[in-house]
Amino acid sequence: MQPPPAPRTPAPRPDGPRPDGPRAEGTGPGRAPAGDPAIETRGLTKAYRGGRLAVDGLDLVVPRGSVFGFLGPNGCGKTTTIRMLMGLIGATAGSARVLGAPMPSAGRRVLPRVGALIEGPALYGFLSGRDNLRRFDAADPAADPATRGERVGRALERVGLAAAAGKKARAYSLGMKQRLGLAAALLRPRDLLVLDEPTNGLDPQGMREIRTLVRELAADGTTVFLSSHLLDEIEQICTHAAVMTRGRLLTQGTVAELTATVLDAGPGRLTVTTPDPADAIRVLTAHGLTALRADGDRVTGELPPPHPPREAGGGGAAPELADLNAALVRAGVRVRGFGTERACLEDIFVQLTGEGFDVAG
Repeated sequence: MQPPPAPRTPAPRPDGPRPDGPRAEGTGPGRAPAGDPAIETRGLTKAYRGGRLAVDGLDLVVPRGSVFGFLGPNGCGKTTTIRMLMGLIGATAGSARVLGAPMPSAGRRVLPRVGALIEGPALYGFLSGRDNLRRFDAADPAADPATRGERVGRALERVGLAAAAGKKARAYSLGMKQRLGLAAALLRPRDLLVLDEPTNGLDPQGMREIRTLVRELAADGTTVFLSSHLLDEIEQICTHAAVMTRGRLLTQGTVAELTATVLDAGPGRLTVTTPDPADAIRVLTAHGLTALRADGDRVTGELPPPHPPREAGGGGAAPELADLNAALVRAGVRVRGFGTERACLEDIFVQLTGEGFDVAG
Protein backbone atom coordinates (compact mmCIF):
# COMPACT_ATOMS: atom_id res chain seq x y z
CA MET A 1 0.00 0.00 0.00
CA GLN A 2 1.35 3.41 -0.90
CA PRO A 3 1.58 5.98 1.86
CA PRO A 4 -0.84 8.91 1.40
CA PRO A 5 0.74 12.12 0.16
CA ALA A 6 1.50 14.64 2.85
CA PRO A 7 -0.84 17.64 3.06
CA ARG A 8 0.59 20.70 1.42
CA THR A 9 -0.12 24.37 1.78
CA PRO A 10 0.08 26.15 -1.58
CA ALA A 11 3.22 28.25 -1.80
CA PRO A 12 3.94 31.09 -4.23
CA ARG A 13 6.13 30.33 -7.22
CA PRO A 14 8.52 32.73 -8.93
CA ASP A 15 6.09 33.10 -11.84
CA GLY A 16 3.00 33.62 -9.70
CA PRO A 17 0.82 31.81 -7.16
CA ARG A 18 -0.35 28.25 -7.62
CA PRO A 19 -4.00 27.89 -8.58
CA ASP A 20 -6.19 26.57 -5.82
CA GLY A 21 -7.73 23.13 -6.07
CA PRO A 22 -6.42 19.70 -7.02
CA ARG A 23 -3.69 19.19 -9.57
CA ALA A 24 -4.59 17.99 -13.03
CA GLU A 25 -3.29 14.55 -13.86
CA GLY A 26 -1.35 13.57 -16.96
CA THR A 27 -1.39 10.32 -18.88
CA GLY A 28 -0.28 8.00 -16.07
CA PRO A 29 -0.47 7.54 -12.31
CA GLY A 30 1.34 10.25 -10.43
CA ARG A 31 2.04 12.28 -13.55
CA ALA A 32 1.88 16.06 -13.24
CA PRO A 33 0.93 18.55 -15.94
CA ALA A 34 3.61 19.13 -18.57
CA GLY A 35 4.04 22.73 -17.40
CA ASP A 36 4.82 21.72 -13.84
CA PRO A 37 8.52 22.00 -12.88
CA ALA A 38 10.50 18.78 -12.90
CA ILE A 39 11.94 19.80 -9.51
CA GLU A 40 10.71 22.49 -7.14
CA THR A 41 11.83 23.21 -3.59
CA ARG A 42 10.53 25.70 -1.05
CA GLY A 43 12.71 26.69 1.89
CA LEU A 44 14.46 23.31 1.74
CA THR A 45 16.82 23.09 4.70
CA LYS A 46 19.13 20.47 6.16
CA ALA A 47 20.79 21.06 9.51
CA TYR A 48 23.17 18.61 11.11
CA ARG A 49 24.13 18.12 14.73
CA GLY A 50 25.37 21.31 16.29
CA GLY A 51 23.15 23.42 14.07
CA ARG A 52 25.44 23.39 11.03
CA LEU A 53 23.37 24.17 7.95
CA ALA A 54 24.34 22.06 4.94
CA VAL A 55 21.43 23.48 2.92
CA ASP A 56 19.82 26.74 3.97
CA GLY A 57 16.35 27.72 2.72
CA LEU A 58 16.73 26.51 -0.86
CA ASP A 59 14.11 27.74 -3.37
CA LEU A 60 14.86 25.95 -6.62
CA VAL A 61 12.82 25.58 -9.83
CA VAL A 62 13.98 23.17 -12.55
CA PRO A 63 11.86 23.52 -15.72
CA ARG A 64 10.65 20.44 -17.56
CA GLY A 65 12.79 19.53 -20.55
CA SER A 66 15.79 21.56 -19.38
CA VAL A 67 19.39 20.52 -18.92
CA PHE A 68 19.90 22.12 -15.52
CA GLY A 69 23.37 22.72 -14.12
CA PHE A 70 23.50 22.71 -10.31
CA LEU A 71 26.77 24.47 -9.68
CA GLY A 72 28.97 25.15 -6.68
CA PRO A 73 32.29 24.22 -5.12
CA ASN A 74 32.73 20.86 -3.45
CA GLY A 75 31.09 20.87 -0.01
CA CYS A 76 28.54 23.59 -0.76
CA GLY A 77 25.47 21.37 -0.27
CA LYS A 78 24.79 20.05 -3.79
CA THR A 79 24.88 16.35 -2.93
CA THR A 80 22.91 16.90 0.28
CA THR A 81 20.22 18.63 -1.79
CA ILE A 82 20.10 15.74 -4.26
CA ARG A 83 19.85 13.19 -1.46
CA MET A 84 16.85 15.06 -0.04
CA LEU A 85 15.22 15.26 -3.48
CA MET A 86 15.58 11.50 -3.91
CA GLY A 87 14.26 10.74 -0.41
CA LEU A 88 17.56 9.30 0.80
CA ILE A 89 17.70 11.68 3.76
CA GLY A 90 15.03 13.80 5.38
CA ALA A 91 14.85 17.56 5.30
CA THR A 92 14.99 19.58 8.51
CA ALA A 93 12.53 22.11 7.07
CA GLY A 94 10.91 23.11 3.82
CA SER A 95 9.48 21.00 1.01
CA ALA A 96 10.47 19.39 -2.26
CA ARG A 97 8.40 18.27 -5.24
CA VAL A 98 9.80 15.99 -7.95
CA LEU A 99 7.84 15.49 -11.19
CA GLY A 100 4.94 17.30 -9.56
CA ALA A 101 4.68 15.08 -6.47
CA PRO A 102 5.81 15.69 -2.88
CA MET A 103 8.95 13.92 -1.77
CA PRO A 104 9.64 11.68 0.06
CA SER A 105 5.98 10.68 0.55
CA ALA A 106 5.38 10.04 -3.15
CA GLY A 107 8.67 8.23 -3.69
CA ARG A 108 7.08 4.93 -4.72
CA ARG A 109 5.25 6.64 -7.56
CA VAL A 110 7.96 9.06 -8.58
CA LEU A 111 11.29 7.24 -8.33
CA PRO A 112 10.56 4.63 -11.06
CA ARG A 113 10.46 7.60 -13.47
CA VAL A 114 13.78 8.98 -12.22
CA GLY A 115 17.26 7.76 -13.09
CA ALA A 116 19.97 8.79 -10.64
CA LEU A 117 23.73 8.57 -10.24
CA ILE A 118 24.67 9.96 -6.82
CA GLU A 119 28.13 9.95 -5.23
CA GLY A 120 29.35 7.30 -7.65
CA PRO A 121 27.79 3.91 -8.42
CA ALA A 122 27.57 1.06 -5.89
CA LEU A 123 28.74 -1.99 -7.85
CA TYR A 124 29.31 -5.69 -7.19
CA GLY A 125 33.03 -6.00 -7.88
CA PHE A 126 32.91 -9.77 -8.40
CA LEU A 127 30.27 -9.46 -11.16
CA SER A 128 30.81 -8.35 -14.74
CA GLY A 129 29.48 -5.04 -15.95
CA ARG A 130 26.66 -6.82 -17.76
CA ASP A 131 25.72 -8.90 -14.70
CA ASN A 132 25.71 -5.79 -12.52
CA LEU A 133 23.15 -4.23 -14.84
CA ARG A 134 21.10 -7.42 -14.84
CA ARG A 135 20.99 -7.24 -11.02
CA PHE A 136 19.90 -3.59 -11.12
CA ASP A 137 17.24 -4.38 -13.70
CA ALA A 138 15.95 -7.36 -11.69
CA ALA A 139 15.46 -5.08 -8.68
CA ASP A 140 12.94 -3.03 -10.68
CA PRO A 141 9.49 -4.59 -10.10
CA ALA A 142 8.17 -3.02 -13.31
CA ALA A 143 10.93 -4.45 -15.52
CA ASP A 144 9.93 -7.30 -17.83
CA PRO A 145 12.41 -10.20 -17.37
CA ALA A 146 11.79 -11.35 -20.95
CA THR A 147 13.38 -8.17 -22.36
CA ARG A 148 16.10 -7.76 -19.72
CA GLY A 149 18.97 -8.73 -22.00
CA GLU A 150 17.87 -6.22 -24.62
CA ARG A 151 17.65 -3.39 -22.08
CA VAL A 152 21.05 -4.21 -20.59
CA GLY A 153 22.71 -4.44 -23.99
CA ARG A 154 21.22 -1.15 -25.12
CA ALA A 155 22.34 0.64 -21.94
CA LEU A 156 25.90 -0.71 -22.25
CA GLU A 157 26.06 0.37 -25.87
CA ARG A 158 24.80 3.82 -25.04
CA VAL A 159 27.59 4.53 -22.53
CA GLY A 160 30.36 2.90 -24.59
CA LEU A 161 30.87 -0.19 -22.42
CA ALA A 162 29.67 -2.92 -24.78
CA ALA A 163 33.21 -4.15 -25.42
CA ALA A 164 33.97 -4.34 -21.67
CA ALA A 165 30.61 -5.82 -20.63
CA GLY A 166 32.13 -9.16 -19.64
CA LYS A 167 34.91 -7.66 -17.54
CA LYS A 168 34.65 -7.81 -13.72
CA ALA A 169 33.56 -4.48 -12.26
CA ARG A 170 36.45 -4.49 -9.76
CA ALA A 171 38.82 -4.23 -12.75
CA TYR A 172 37.00 -1.17 -14.14
CA SER A 173 38.69 2.20 -13.98
CA LEU A 174 36.94 5.04 -12.12
CA GLY A 175 35.68 6.42 -15.42
CA MET A 176 34.33 3.01 -16.48
CA LYS A 177 32.53 2.67 -13.16
CA GLN A 178 30.94 6.07 -13.73
CA ARG A 179 29.77 4.91 -17.14
CA LEU A 180 28.32 1.72 -15.69
CA GLY A 181 26.44 3.69 -13.04
CA LEU A 182 25.05 5.92 -15.77
CA ALA A 183 24.02 2.82 -17.75
CA ALA A 184 22.10 1.58 -14.69
CA ALA A 185 20.21 4.88 -14.58
CA LEU A 186 19.32 4.47 -18.26
CA LEU A 187 17.98 0.92 -18.19
CA ARG A 188 14.48 2.31 -18.65
CA PRO A 189 13.23 5.55 -20.24
CA ARG A 190 13.21 8.27 -17.59
CA ASP A 191 11.33 11.54 -17.24
CA LEU A 192 14.13 12.91 -15.05
CA LEU A 193 17.81 12.04 -14.86
CA VAL A 194 19.74 13.23 -11.78
CA LEU A 195 23.53 13.09 -12.15
CA ASP A 196 25.94 14.00 -9.35
CA GLU A 197 29.40 14.80 -10.79
CA PRO A 198 28.90 12.40 -13.74
CA THR A 199 32.23 13.17 -15.44
CA ASN A 200 34.28 12.36 -12.33
CA GLY A 201 37.23 10.22 -13.39
CA LEU A 202 36.55 10.50 -17.12
CA ASP A 203 39.21 11.44 -19.65
CA PRO A 204 38.46 14.25 -22.17
CA GLN A 205 37.05 11.79 -24.69
CA GLY A 206 34.77 10.31 -22.03
CA MET A 207 33.59 13.79 -21.05
CA ARG A 208 32.70 14.55 -24.66
CA GLU A 209 30.74 11.31 -24.90
CA ILE A 210 28.79 12.10 -21.73
CA ARG A 211 28.00 15.58 -23.08
CA THR A 212 26.72 14.03 -26.29
CA LEU A 213 24.62 11.54 -24.35
CA VAL A 214 23.09 14.27 -22.19
CA ARG A 215 22.16 16.26 -25.31
CA GLU A 216 20.52 13.16 -26.83
CA LEU A 217 18.53 12.51 -23.67
CA ALA A 218 17.35 16.12 -23.54
CA ALA A 219 16.35 15.95 -27.22
CA ASP A 220 14.22 12.90 -26.33
CA GLY A 221 12.38 14.94 -23.69
CA THR A 222 14.23 13.85 -20.55
CA THR A 223 14.91 16.58 -17.98
CA VAL A 224 18.55 16.34 -16.88
CA PHE A 225 19.59 17.73 -13.49
CA LEU A 226 23.37 17.83 -13.48
CA SER A 227 25.42 18.66 -10.40
CA SER A 228 29.05 19.63 -10.93
CA HIS A 229 31.89 21.89 -9.89
CA LEU A 230 33.32 21.87 -13.44
CA LEU A 231 31.93 25.11 -14.79
CA ASP A 232 33.30 24.80 -18.30
CA GLU A 233 31.81 21.34 -18.74
CA ILE A 234 28.37 22.46 -17.56
CA GLU A 235 28.37 25.61 -19.64
CA GLN A 236 28.72 23.56 -22.80
CA ILE A 237 25.54 21.51 -22.30
CA CYS A 238 23.18 23.28 -19.88
CA THR A 239 20.17 25.39 -20.81
CA HIS A 240 19.60 26.52 -17.21
CA ALA A 241 21.78 26.79 -14.13
CA ALA A 242 21.78 27.59 -10.43
CA VAL A 243 24.80 28.69 -8.42
CA MET A 244 25.17 27.62 -4.81
CA THR A 245 27.73 28.34 -2.10
CA ARG A 246 27.87 27.48 1.60
CA GLY A 247 24.43 25.90 1.49
CA ARG A 248 22.66 28.91 0.00
CA LEU A 249 21.35 29.55 -3.50
CA LEU A 250 22.95 32.62 -5.08
CA THR A 251 21.13 32.78 -8.40
CA GLN A 252 19.28 30.69 -10.98
CA GLY A 253 17.94 31.12 -14.49
CA THR A 254 18.80 30.32 -18.07
CA VAL A 255 22.50 30.26 -18.88
CA ALA A 256 21.91 33.09 -21.35
CA GLU A 257 20.25 35.21 -18.65
CA LEU A 258 23.03 34.56 -16.15
CA THR A 259 25.82 35.44 -18.57
CA ALA A 260 23.90 38.52 -19.73
CA THR A 261 23.87 39.69 -16.10
CA VAL A 262 27.66 39.67 -16.08
CA LEU A 263 27.87 41.31 -19.49
CA ASP A 264 25.56 44.11 -18.31
CA ALA A 265 27.65 44.66 -15.18
CA GLY A 266 30.60 46.05 -17.09
CA PRO A 267 32.23 46.53 -20.48
CA GLY A 268 34.02 43.18 -20.38
CA ARG A 269 37.60 42.01 -20.81
CA LEU A 270 40.05 42.49 -23.62
CA THR A 271 42.38 39.68 -24.57
CA VAL A 272 45.51 40.13 -26.66
CA THR A 273 47.83 37.38 -27.86
CA THR A 274 51.34 38.70 -28.40
CA PRO A 275 54.99 37.71 -27.95
CA ASP A 276 55.49 41.18 -26.38
CA PRO A 277 53.27 41.03 -23.25
CA ALA A 278 55.19 43.64 -21.24
CA ASP A 279 54.95 46.22 -24.04
CA ALA A 280 51.28 45.41 -24.57
CA ILE A 281 50.53 45.99 -20.87
CA ARG A 282 52.35 49.33 -21.00
CA VAL A 283 50.32 50.53 -24.01
CA LEU A 284 46.98 49.28 -22.70
CA THR A 285 47.59 50.85 -19.29
CA ALA A 286 48.12 54.19 -21.00
CA HIS A 287 44.73 53.79 -22.69
CA GLY A 288 42.82 53.21 -19.46
CA LEU A 289 42.66 49.43 -19.14
CA THR A 290 42.88 48.01 -15.63
CA ALA A 291 43.53 44.65 -13.95
CA LEU A 292 45.99 43.81 -16.69
CA ARG A 293 47.88 40.57 -16.41
CA ALA A 294 49.98 38.35 -18.64
CA ASP A 295 49.86 34.57 -18.82
CA GLY A 296 52.58 33.58 -21.27
CA ASP A 297 51.77 35.30 -24.55
CA ARG A 298 48.19 36.11 -23.49
CA VAL A 299 47.37 39.50 -21.97
CA THR A 300 43.96 40.26 -20.47
CA GLY A 301 42.54 43.40 -18.92
CA GLU A 302 39.33 45.17 -17.96
CA LEU A 303 38.04 47.63 -20.53
CA PRO A 304 37.28 51.10 -19.17
CA PRO A 305 33.60 52.01 -18.81
CA PRO A 306 32.15 54.40 -21.40
CA HIS A 307 31.99 58.10 -20.47
CA PRO A 308 29.80 60.90 -21.84
CA PRO A 309 31.46 62.93 -24.61
CA ARG A 310 33.64 65.84 -23.50
CA GLU A 311 31.13 68.41 -24.78
CA ALA A 312 28.55 66.90 -22.41
CA GLY A 313 30.86 67.45 -19.48
CA GLY A 314 32.30 63.95 -19.37
CA GLY A 315 35.86 62.74 -19.54
CA GLY A 316 35.72 61.55 -23.14
CA ALA A 317 34.55 58.31 -24.67
CA ALA A 318 36.29 55.05 -23.89
CA PRO A 319 38.69 53.93 -26.61
CA GLU A 320 37.27 51.81 -29.41
CA LEU A 321 38.67 48.32 -29.84
CA ALA A 322 40.03 49.28 -33.25
CA ASP A 323 41.87 52.24 -31.68
CA LEU A 324 43.44 49.98 -29.05
CA ASN A 325 44.61 47.57 -31.72
CA ALA A 326 46.05 50.42 -33.76
CA ALA A 327 47.85 51.81 -30.69
CA LEU A 328 49.48 48.44 -30.04
CA VAL A 329 50.67 48.19 -33.64
CA ARG A 330 52.01 51.76 -33.64
CA ALA A 331 54.01 50.93 -30.50
CA GLY A 332 55.62 47.99 -32.28
CA VAL A 333 53.68 45.33 -30.36
CA ARG A 334 53.26 42.20 -32.49
CA VAL A 335 49.55 41.35 -32.23
CA ARG A 336 48.65 37.76 -33.08
CA GLY A 337 45.20 37.72 -31.53
CA PHE A 338 42.83 40.47 -30.39
CA GLY A 339 39.27 40.43 -29.07
CA THR A 340 36.94 40.47 -26.08
CA GLU A 341 36.05 37.58 -23.82
CA ARG A 342 32.43 36.64 -23.31
CA ALA A 343 31.12 36.20 -19.81
CA CYS A 344 31.10 32.65 -18.48
CA LEU A 345 29.63 30.88 -15.50
CA GLU A 346 32.86 31.30 -13.58
CA ASP A 347 32.54 35.08 -14.02
CA ILE A 348 29.07 34.85 -12.50
CA PHE A 349 30.33 32.93 -9.49
CA VAL A 350 33.20 35.33 -8.86
CA GLN A 351 30.93 38.34 -9.28
CA LEU A 352 28.37 36.97 -6.83
CA THR A 353 30.77 35.78 -4.14
CA GLY A 354 33.98 37.73 -4.69
CA GLU A 355 35.81 34.39 -4.50
CA GLY A 356 37.34 31.90 -6.87
CA PHE A 357 35.31 28.81 -7.61
CA ASP A 358 37.56 26.27 -5.89
CA VAL A 359 36.95 27.60 -2.39
CA ALA A 360 35.94 25.28 0.41
CA GLY A 361 32.18 25.11 0.83
